[in-house]
Amino acid sequence: MNRRAVLLSILAMTVAHPVQAQSVKLKAYEIEALLSGNTAIGKWEGVNYRQYFASDGSTIYAQENARSTLGEWRLDEDRDEYQSIWPRDADWEGWFVMEFAGTYYWVSKKTPPTPFRVVEGEQLVPK
Repeated sequence: MNRRAVLLSILAMTVAHPVQAQSVKLKAYEIEALLSGNTAIGKWEGVNYRQYFASDGSTIYAQENARSTLGEWRLDEDRDEYQSIWPRDADWEGWFVMEFAGTYYWVSKKTPPTPFRVVEGEQLVPK
């Protein structure tokens, strides 16, 4: 076989078996490592937000042009989900955290997957 034929064979195998990105549901310990002491940044219902997750279980949610809200967060290890409760909530609400192609998503039955990214430390104010 000549060099060109070898390269074409390799290319054919690569095209026949493309690498596909897969979504991954994070385990509770992975969510803790991702969020604890860090800030999530994203867009919620069309509005930019930042949410800091303190290691003591408190969380601060800040949206543009609105007062920040202090809540609580925890992990349900049996369900592998993030949970939060806010001042006007009666019950804890749970979310799965998924990763797909390098982007994280909040996922629940009530809303479509919502992308976010994480920055290190408390960064409620853009730098």
